Amino acid sequence: MTGRGKRERPPDEQPATPASDDDLIWGVNPVREALVQQAATISELFIQRGKGGARLQEIIEGARERGIAVRFVEPDRMRVARTCRHQGVVARLSAARLLSFDGLLDRIAEDRSSPPRLLALDSIQDPRNLGSILRSALAAGFQYVILTRDRSVPVTGTVACTSAGAVAHLSLCQVINLSDALNRVKERGFWVYGAVVEPGAASIYTADFSGPVCLVIGSEGKGLRPLVRSQCDVVVTIPMRAAFNSLNASVAAAIIMFEISRRTG
Repeated sequence: MTGRGKRERPPDEQPATPASDDDLIWGVNPVREALVQQAATISELFIQRGKGGARLQEIIEGARERGIAVRFVEPDRMRVARTCRHQGVVARLSAARLLSFDGLLDRIAEDRSSPPRLLALDSIQDPRNLGSILRSALAAGFQYVILTRDRSVPVTGTVACTSAGAVAHLSLCQVINLSDALNRVKERGFWVYGAVVEPGAASIYTADFSGPVCLVIGSEGKGLRPLVRSQCDVVVTIPMRAAFNSLNASVAAAIIMFEISRRTG
């Protein structure tokens, strides 16, 4: 990847989204087997608080070694029916195969399209919003997507359905620390643009989107978190005529991505 040029830079936790049975597997043996055979499809693990034992600890350690989020929850938060014999462990499956962050960077480095476009989503919590954003991303040429592991909805069947199959054609990864990930993205030659709703931000219709672009979209309610925003080279906004200061996250993401696509070809 080439350097970033000489342009000057301008000076919580929500309840988890319920999953369908198709998104979940449970029990010590099924979850352990999934960790061995299909770890890339597991988005998070739920462990019943107070449960222990060697086999459960082996699963916890295996998940952590593979970068899978492990959540310790009360018995009534295990995402399955109370009558289900889950043995203290439930795994949520992703509807798409997820790359490691290094794997995503390697895939970008091998891409000969010019310039590559990367989308980073900071704590998107509504599955239909996420699905709509991914559908627009594919249509606008944003082939690569970074998702946050915590405070975000996983790539469930609902997300895949809403995306109209786009998840199968995108390169997706989840990261624990988006701020660090964006810093590494900049080292690969990308300029990072954060979408905000602020009068002082650059208009998307005049901002310079030349070169490798990474667009960061914040959560539906709070927008970009401070540490994530601090990694943005430029913050951009959608000018609005009406006295209305916010758009749905998926609508805003689509408008900005298609404007970048229109301007850069």
